[in-house]
Amino acid sequence: MQVLTQYRSFPRPVRLLLVNQLTINLGFYMLMPYLAAHLSGGLGLAAWLVGLVLGVRNLSQQGMFLFGGALADRFGYKPMIIAGLSLRTVGFGLLGFVDSLPALIAASAATGLAGALFNPASRAYLTAESGERRVEAFALFNVFYQVGILIGPLIGLLLTGVAFSLTCLVAAVVFAVLTVLQVKELPARSAPGGGGSVLGGVGEAVRNRPFLLFSVAMIGSYVLSFQIYLTLPLQVRAIAGSELAATIGVGALFAVSGLVAVLGQLRITAWCRARYGPARCITLGLALMTGAFLPPLLTGLLDPQQQGGPGLWLPVLLLTTLLLTVGTVVTYPFEMDTIAALSGGRLVATHYGLYSTLSGIGITIGNLVAGRALDLAGSAGVPAIPWLTLLVLGLLGTFAVHRMDRSGRLTPVPV
Repeated sequence: MQVLTQYRSFPRPVRLLLVNQLTINLGFYMLMPYLAAHLSGGLGLAAWLVGLVLGVRNLSQQGMFLFGGALADRFGYKPMIIAGLSLRTVGFGLLGFVDSLPALIAASAATGLAGALFNPASRAYLTAESGERRVEAFALFNVFYQVGILIGPLIGLLLTGVAFSLTCLVAAVVFAVLTVLQVKELPARSAPGGGGSVLGGVGEAVRNRPFLLFSVAMIGSYVLSFQIYLTLPLQVRAIAGSELAATIGVGALFAVSGLVAVLGQLRITAWCRARYGPARCITLGLALMTGAFLPPLLTGLLDPQQQGGPGLWLPVLLLTTLLLTVGTVVTYPFEMDTIAALSGGRLVATHYGLYSTLSGIGITIGNLVAGRALDLAGSAGVPAIPWLTLLVLGLLGTFAVHRMDRSGRLTPVPV
């Protein structure tokens, strides 16, 4: 009821953008979790080729976020949203019906580039339309975002049980309908401070020192939050007694994460906003995310041989997931608000794009470090190593944001 009430309180463009994000995630997550199995099992590709196809999608999205944002500031938000949705329609449609490696790579690249086009534009549009209520808007945005993540894989599981090509076709239709909806219903929105050259806009964002420092300081938070896809599932599989137990355990992690975000986001945001400023809320969220890795660290020290098995480790990992999600929920709306504030209301999409690009680079490097820590933990017989590594990384990020707050570099600028 609270979600519906807040949803209705926003102007029509904001409501449309929220529905868009839910539907985008629904279409994306009904397909992507099953793509690797299709490529390896259905098409018989070698593991390294599967990694190549999936990696191209990630690279084309993360690498092009900056220019996607700059294009949105140059040509307007609506054209980039429409272009991105159209491109993903084509990409998802191709993935289900092509089998040659060049065609698969092209389709994968198209789906990634699509995200780089519509993501910064959507966030900048949401910022512009929500005005002083942008913290509330981004809190609601995350609720819709998470609902799509929860529902999408379930629909995809049913469709893929019939045929993967059917999943791709349905996902493509979803994005095609969204594209038509934007063309007909989404008002045109020019970008504040836009209209100049694309490279000029990129240069202005790069020279924004407070924003750049904040972006680098926040990289650790993205590495930590990504561990629900990396170290936590791998640890579940390491301690599970069977494949079925591992599947149930990993599913429980994702269920806890999704439900906490959907059910708790608005209440947690309202509670934080009533007590603290944006920078303090971000610091609090980072501290919670960092502290999430203390339980597995202590458990690893007390149970170095992991003999406690699922009975000991699974509750600990669920607690870590809970704390990690709450920290992310606390941080996200104020983080998005701070990016807009630090942009000074100019070239907002470019700033969101640069922020996403830096976060993507950080996640890649952070995952390499976390993966190496996992390997070292296995070879040395010290399961606490990855959790200690992540704890230290979180402490560094929390301290950096706290110092920026104390020095006044995160003082909000009216937009």
